[in-house]
Amino acid sequence: MAAGALALALAVPGHAQDDPRSAGGSSAFDGDYLSVAVGAAYGPSYDGSDDMVVFPAALVQGSLGGIDFTSRGAGVALDFIPDPAKGVGFDLGVSGQLRGNRARQIEDPVVESLGKLDYAIEVGPAVGLTVAQLFNPYDSFGVGLDVTWDINGAHGGMVAEPSLTYFTPLSRAMAASLSLSAEHGDGEFMDYYYSVTPAQALASGLPAFDADGGGWTKAGGNLLLGFDLDGNLENGGLALVVVGGYMRMLGDAKRSPFTSVRGDADQWTGAIGLGYTF
Repeated sequence: MAAGALALALAVPGHAQDDPRSAGGSSAFDGDYLSVAVGAAYGPSYDGSDDMVVFPAALVQGSLGGIDFTSRGAGVALDFIPDPAKGVGFDLGVSGQLRGNRARQIEDPVVESLGKLDYAIEVGPAVGLTVAQLFNPYDSFGVGLDVTWDINGAHGGMVAEPSLTYFTPLSRAMAASLSLSAEHGDGEFMDYYYSVTPAQALASGLPAFDADGGGWTKAGGNLLLGFDLDGNLENGGLALVVVGGYMRMLGDAKRSPFTSVRGDADQWTGAIGLGYTF
């Protein structure tokens, strides 16, 4: 979530050049551009954990030849349909990411005793729509849905992730974005991450638990603030990004002993990063 928020912060108002008040009628986000960012995030060591860890965030966003791309966690999404400068635009592309849940940085000794999970490589379609200049000449509202399947044989299932995002500048140098999102996994996904087998229960002392079928795993949102370091969002260059986020574990993901016994259903995340737009 923190990485996605950092990516959103790099999407400073690309539609601003169409407003007569824009300086010179041009923007660093006209046509092809590339934004990169590096930062550090602080959040749970796995989904449902109450142990907090620091982890790096490195991401990209941009447009090349009419194809937009943006980070998706530890991955990227492509959008093949250019959006209009004003009004409703449709998004259609592909999304792919590496899921490292319980594959690294497990701080809880009981959970760690059960071993690390494999990394999942999730790939699938990404669709949505964006409304530009909704309330002012610089803002945008987006609705999106990524549906992906693990092709690496880790959980081997399907994940659906809907999202809502509203972006608006607060001044010439500062922008904000509020994003709401949720995650739904199928039975294979739920079983891999949230079930505790009788053998695992015997080895760890956790109660056995069967994540019965698919369901919603978590929902929440994040708020970001982006600060352009030369005072002008439109000309690219260096920007500072600060993010705060909250997710609530749901359903069997909340009832799982990994959350209910060893963790916490309330999941808080913070991040800070430095970006540059070329």
